[in-house]
Amino acid sequence: MPLIKKEKSYEVLREGQDTILKVNAVSWNYTPNIENNQLIMARIIDLLVENPNVTRIIFTQRRNYIYNYEQTQMLLEIANVYNHLSKQRNFLTLGIINRGLMFERLYSGWRVTLQNIVINLLRQDPIGAYVEIIRMVREEKINLEKTEQLEEAQVRTAYIDLLNNIRRLLEGTKLINQSKPYLAGYSTGQDRQLYRLFFRPEITPDFMFTRLMAEPPLEAEELDIYKIDKDTEVNVYKIPGDIKPLYHLTPPEFKLDEDRYELLDLARQALIEHKPTKEEFTDPEKMRQTFFNIGRDLIQELAQHKGLQLSLKESEDLANILVRYTVGFGLIEVLLQDQKVQDVSINGPIGETPIFIVHQDYDECVTNIIPSLEDGESWASKFRLLSGRPLDEANPILDTELVLRNARARVSVISRPLNPHGLAFAFRRHRDNPWTYPLFVKNRMINPLAAGLLSFLIDGARTLLFAGTRSSGKTSLLGSTLVEIMRKYRVIVVEDTQELPVDALRKLGYNVQAMKVRSALAHSSSELGADEGIRTSLRLGDSSLIVGEIRSIEAQALYEAMRIGALANVVAGTIHGADPYSVYDRVVNDLKVPKTSFKATDIIVISNPVRSADSLHKFRRVLQITEVRKHWKDDPLEENGFVNLMAYDTKEDTLKPTQDLINGDSEILKDIAGNIREYVGNWDAVWENILLRARMKEALVKYALKTKQDWLLEAKFTVQSNDVFHQISDEVKEEVGSVDNKRVFFQWDDWVKRVIKQKQL
Repeated sequence: MPLIKKEKSYEVLREGQDTILKVNAVSWNYTPNIENNQLIMARIIDLLVENPNVTRIIFTQRRNYIYNYEQTQMLLEIANVYNHLSKQRNFLTLGIINRGLMFERLYSGWRVTLQNIVINLLRQDPIGAYVEIIRMVREEKINLEKTEQLEEAQVRTAYIDLLNNIRRLLEGTKLINQSKPYLAGYSTGQDRQLYRLFFRPEITPDFMFTRLMAEPPLEAEELDIYKIDKDTEVNVYKIPGDIKPLYHLTPPEFKLDEDRYELLDLARQALIEHKPTKEEFTDPEKMRQTFFNIGRDLIQELAQHKGLQLSLKESEDLANILVRYTVGFGLIEVLLQDQKVQDVSINGPIGETPIFIVHQDYDECVTNIIPSLEDGESWASKFRLLSGRPLDEANPILDTELVLRNARARVSVISRPLNPHGLAFAFRRHRDNPWTYPLFVKNRMINPLAAGLLSFLIDGARTLLFAGTRSSGKTSLLGSTLVEIMRKYRVIVVEDTQELPVDALRKLGYNVQAMKVRSALAHSSSELGADEGIRTSLRLGDSSLIVGEIRSIEAQALYEAMRIGALANVVAGTIHGADPYSVYDRVVNDLKVPKTSFKATDIIVISNPVRSADSLHKFRRVLQITEVRKHWKDDPLEENGFVNLMAYDTKEDTLKPTQDLINGDSEILKDIAGNIREYVGNWDAVWENILLRARMKEALVKYALKTKQDWLLEAKFTVQSNDVFHQISDEVKEEVGSVDNKRVFFQWDDWVKRVIKQKQL
């Protein structure tokens, strides 16, 4: 941050495209804000006259009080008017000098009044100055009507013209224009309430760079309020004239008193001396724990030195904040702890725009958080160390993941030359627990029949591609598919950026192995390429193979795996594509997989966002479940190689089975049935089993809604439910010689009811 000008009480700094007036208010015994203090406003007007290029104003005390570009411009306009008028030395003469003693006496009274307004009131209370000018014009017009002498009338007319000239100058400023509706009853020099409508500083503690708008706009309408944890509050507001809701975050660091701010600042200065090494970043959880322990002890020691009594809980809370602003990611971590936040976007140039999010309930939102350039550069350095991947002019894209104690996110970073404005970040938050089919049924992304069909296909060891545009939910759908795989089978997951819930599956008892491969966007890396990773997985034994996303040359290796494993285990992955033919076109023409190899794909599941009629809302929906038939030679679209089993009905907002599915005209389902003695040549048995699975998924959703027990839809119980279903099916088959679907459902349903009852006791 280059220094332009520095004096004892202030300095002017250059930060990117901003010129910052930084005023030192540490020694002041009052809060440094313009809206409440006329002397501070006057001082700032004087400084802006000297520094007319300032774009932001910061008062530094224990907190930083930051006035943004728009507010600074309003003050600059007043400073320009003041500067112009104060330099007009002869503007008060009115051409009446040497007109006689009577007019000299009249002039002296006007001069004193105008000098007070221009030299003092305009700097301290520009709205009051405008109100006084209006009042004076009104009074002088009345006096003019009473004046009989021609020469006096001419002088008064000149005086009124001067007042109107000042009035017009003030009306040319944004502050005066915006204040006009509120001027009735305004009390000059006393009432500062009106300034609070226009000047609302962003407030940050001095140990952090990120700025936060502490108060919402006064005209905001509250839509929602909830807590992320006991100390962190979220308010969602509707702002008149803005189509995006405001996501207003109030974290614990903005609720501390001055003593605790000082403790954090002192502790931070001490911790800055210890910079984490590259080796420490290889185990971020251990590093954070080390810094937490050091920080907690340091805070307790500083508190004792200052005579402050802190409980262990208070020391730990302060230590957590300290870790966030030293080795952590600041308010990004707080945002990602909100389970309703799905995406976080930070655009370049960093520092000029707020953070944007995608909210589970309110879609696209703007936040009250404005990160600084220092934050962005710090985050980029940490992601380079965490990932071991480059981020420079030769490699302007970095894909990695951020794993926190209460959140996981996929991270994409871009920098110059790809981003001409420097750094930009995108965070895709992963759900804390894996998605499940019952959860998707609840939020209507799929319906029970689709869930039952997919469950049947997974047990049938098919090859599936989950396709869609960005933010269509395809990765989440793939993750929920993992939960449907029986725990008796081994699962290998190959990803360049870890998004699938491998750790959660491991905790659920799955035999799962993760493989991290080189990003398709990276030019060089010590990591193994995705194609080699997939081929290696085939040497790791009989396993289900899951590929996070098919992007590049790994597609050929994946189709090798599909041809080898299609009849033994599930092979699945995600790919970008808006419909089945787009998937074919990308795989064959872009990724150079032979046409005959593409036939190894059994099922393509297309998901995409569906918008509401007003375009204000969007909902993730599965639009097609399509099987790929094997008889075509050149073009599956022209030769009926794609057959929809289910398709989205726009009017009913749900997937509907096609006649091909209802009539059993599905080669894939027949192929599955051909390997199961009870299903060979018996489409009714296949269909009834699909309906049984659908009925079970639907029952879980109904029980969860009825009892308000959301854990019934989570992965832990879904896996347990699937295990019980398979066990009951096997027992019924052994007992009666076939799978009696009604009996299976009755026993499974009885088990669910018993579990719910036990939980409620």
